[in-house]
Amino acid sequence: MKFKFDWFLKGMLVAVALAFLWPAPGAKGGFLQPELLNKAGIALVFFLTGLGLPLAALKDGALRWKVHLLIQTCTFLICPALGWLLLKASGGWMSADLQIGFFYLCALPSTVSSSVALTVAARGNVPVAVFNATLSSLLGVVLTPFWMAWLLGGSGSSFAVGPVIIDLLIWLVLPLVLGQLSRPLLGAWAGRHKARLQIVDRLTILTLVYTSFADTVQQGVWSRHGPLVLVETVIGSALLFAILLALTRLLARWLGLDTADRIAAVFCGSKKTLASGVPMAHLIFGANPALGLILMPIMIYHPLQLAVGGVLAQRWGARSD
Repeated sequence: MKFKFDWFLKGMLVAVALAFLWPAPGAKGGFLQPELLNKAGIALVFFLTGLGLPLAALKDGALRWKVHLLIQTCTFLICPALGWLLLKASGGWMSADLQIGFFYLCALPSTVSSSVALTVAARGNVPVAVFNATLSSLLGVVLTPFWMAWLLGGSGSSFAVGPVIIDLLIWLVLPLVLGQLSRPLLGAWAGRHKARLQIVDRLTILTLVYTSFADTVQQGVWSRHGPLVLVETVIGSALLFAILLALTRLLARWLGLDTADRIAAVFCGSKKTLASGVPMAHLIFGANPALGLILMPIMIYHPLQLAVGGVLAQRWGARSD
């Protein structure tokens, strides 16, 4: 698992660096035809997501309603509220596009693979982690665009809800459903080739990262921001993650959850998905030339949650019951 995380994180750095050094192919009108390539990549990512979602496993942890309520509340209510407070507190020193990026990070669903993997390593309640990570992915298809429509509509920004919903249905929901419907036919094959399919999935996401930043570079967005934007993103992401992690642990104790459920709640309730976040951003903010800047918070948050989660999983996994 460590190797897979390492090469993907390095790949993100390479994709961003390539976008700055050679943006023309991935920018709008480039020979990679990003307008078509991005849509095809999004469809592929969510088809593979649907193919890999173990909906049958939801039955294993479905009755533990307190921990489910805590995780989904942290993911889709508490975290967006924290994002809104961050926007209000940073209005004077953070750019509008970066503010949108932070709120988008807060509105995203939880991860699937890393939440479950860290729960396994920490000897937490794995069925609960599988249930909530899967449920979060499905809810995010609706709730993430809803939160962004609320934010952008309330701020007076132009946000064409109708075309975005149509794009989400065609390029995200439909492939997700087709992937799920394909499980009886392709599920066993996908299970045997899981590692290779994950490589295809991650390479597709890296391509989307490249095209996102390439267009931002080509449009001259970065020339209006200095190195300070990276410092702001790192500080904001670290602060957000620390608060969300602390709140999730505190609420899990307050609800009287046992240790295994608390572990699952912490890992599922504090995680945010880069794998779904990048392609979904292309559908929601596709016309925004600052897409690369909007994606900065989730790209910083992603390695941060893996690093801290890995340390916690190692420590909790070594506990003596």
